[in-house]
Amino acid sequence: MSPAATFRNIPFREKTAWAMASILIGGAAFYLNMVISASRALGQTAPPFVGFVIAYVVVIVIASVVLMSALAATSPREANAPADEREKIIGDKAGNWSGYVMVVPALGALWHYAVNMDGNMLFHLVFLSLMLGQIAEYVFQIFLYRRGG
Repeated sequence: MSPAATFRNIPFREKTAWAMASILIGGAAFYLNMVISASRALGQTAPPFVGFVIAYVVVIVIASVVLMSALAATSPREANAPADEREKIIGDKAGNWSGYVMVVPALGALWHYAVNMDGNMLFHLVFLSLMLGQIAEYVFQIFLYRRGG
């Protein structure tokens, strides 16, 4: 089976999950690289620069719009169709499970703050937990689509 035929057989919402997971992983790497570089230059944890957060959001929004538009153009009927029962269940399960992924690093961030009193690191770790939670939601969706629900 050719890659194009395989791509056509993937459900539209799974394609969007792959796209969003990729975008969010790239965005997280971009943000973390900026924070690590700034922290090394400062010799301590970089403060939460609003510019870094805005840059992250802009990168995610632009990439999402471009990729989702391209996907919708390849499958306009599927893009406009409402989620069926299976897709709703997959979305609900993935959202539930991703909450657990988000809370673990958030609790770790609070523990780190309690021990080290580093508010800058607290901000970055909590922001990272939000990123990981959203990435996990899409990864769980992909897993559930592959598993069959």
